[in-house]
Amino acid sequence: MNSVAWRRFGIRLRLLTPAALTLAAVFISVVPIGVSGLPEVTPFFTLMAVYHWSIYRPELLPAPAVFILGLVQDGLTGGPLGLFALILVIVFGLVSMQRRTFLGKSFQVEWFGFSLVVLGATLVSWLISCVYFVTLVDPRPVVLQGILTLAIYPCIVWIFARVARTALRPSE
Repeated sequence: MNSVAWRRFGIRLRLLTPAALTLAAVFISVVPIGVSGLPEVTPFFTLMAVYHWSIYRPELLPAPAVFILGLVQDGLTGGPLGLFALILVIVFGLVSMQRRTFLGKSFQVEWFGFSLVVLGATLVSWLISCVYFVTLVDPRPVVLQGILTLAIYPCIVWIFARVARTALRPSE
């Protein structure tokens, strides 16, 4: 292969960065974190990834990819098939439509928007789970997941931003 072909291959590979990071988030999201005295939960890393890339590079993580990643997470968690896929696609659509609201604004504006997304995703997730299991599901694990998700969002998006600056920079 000549150098031009390698360069093009490298560019295409780098453009997969958002999808690869989101897939990693799916796998990390299914590893429960034990907090003493509380149910085992995991922050919703996939939601963080979809929210972040929907603002900054939605063309590199399109809705069909978000849907497939949501189905993978549904399959790994054993919950209602399509629950996370639905939530993630809705978040992708809403945030992509409102991305101008966040671009160029302070991180606090982005984080506030994310808090609204987490609130909505938590509520929808809990309601659909109640309907699916035909019982009133204990809301504490879902609320704790929402709180953890919101609390560690700044750290995770800092990592995403660093990776994006390195992997998605314009090629020389």
